[in-house]
Amino acid sequence: MPQAKIAVIGGSGLYGIEGMTDIEEIDINTPFGRPSDKIVVGKLEGVGVAFLPRHGRGHRILPTEVPYRANIYALKSIGVERIIGINSVGSLKEDFQPNDLLIPDQLIDRTRQRASTFFGEGIVAHIPFGEPFCPSLSQLVYQSARDAGATAHQGGTCVVMEGPAFSTRAESMLYRSWGADVIGMTALPEAKLAREAEICYAVIACVTDYDCWRHGHDAVTAEMIIGRLRQNIDTAKKIIRLSVGKIPSERDCDCGTALSTALITAPDVIPEAQKKKLDLLIGKYLRKG
Repeated sequence: MPQAKIAVIGGSGLYGIEGMTDIEEIDINTPFGRPSDKIVVGKLEGVGVAFLPRHGRGHRILPTEVPYRANIYALKSIGVERIIGINSVGSLKEDFQPNDLLIPDQLIDRTRQRASTFFGEGIVAHIPFGEPFCPSLSQLVYQSARDAGATAHQGGTCVVMEGPAFSTRAESMLYRSWGADVIGMTALPEAKLAREAEICYAVIACVTDYDCWRHGHDAVTAEMIIGRLRQNIDTAKKIIRLSVGKIPSERDCDCGTALSTALITAPDVIPEAQKKKLDLLIGKYLRKG
């Protein structure tokens, strides 16, 4: 099976980048089911890169229905150590205008119906999540966005809502009162699961609208969001190409050891079925113990 160190989870239309070689599509099954779609893997700047459309080709999967655990597990299984997510978001502040990019550093979780952990069923783990995005990867992506000529902002708080309906005006005003900067539907549980899988995770949040708080702004529509997200695809490709060229071979963050202090359950009481199911994630710690 082809391997990749870097993965991009994005929207419709982002399945590869000009200059990629050795391109293959791989169909993976995981203990958590199948991912959103086949994963496109190839070489870019000599580095293995994988692309996974979060909502499936043709955008057929609701934010709540995305098989987040299968997606992250599948990427982990092919050697991915860093994930860059491409997300469409609504702006909650005047400063962040449609077509701007934001590289967030904080999250507020307003989801309710999503499986947000690989653990349970006899095994307990509590990951550190005070910094939900990898600071090293986020800094690198931000610099690449600036080098690509994008209007990019560094740092900010993203509210992740359940959807699929957009916010009410009251909700939008509430999130503004919290000091949140943008709102989207898909950065969680991706960020939590990536941390549990000890994968660095950063997001390029593409601002498509002003949510519904701003008087005089057109009502948010799916057509508006998809249209503006597609406009950003070429920019996203430039950022990814530049980022791949800058990523060091060794990681200098804590993401790669997130589970080292997270596992609470004594190894001898973990059900064998769970040990087998999660061997990709925890096997090295159980064998060490």
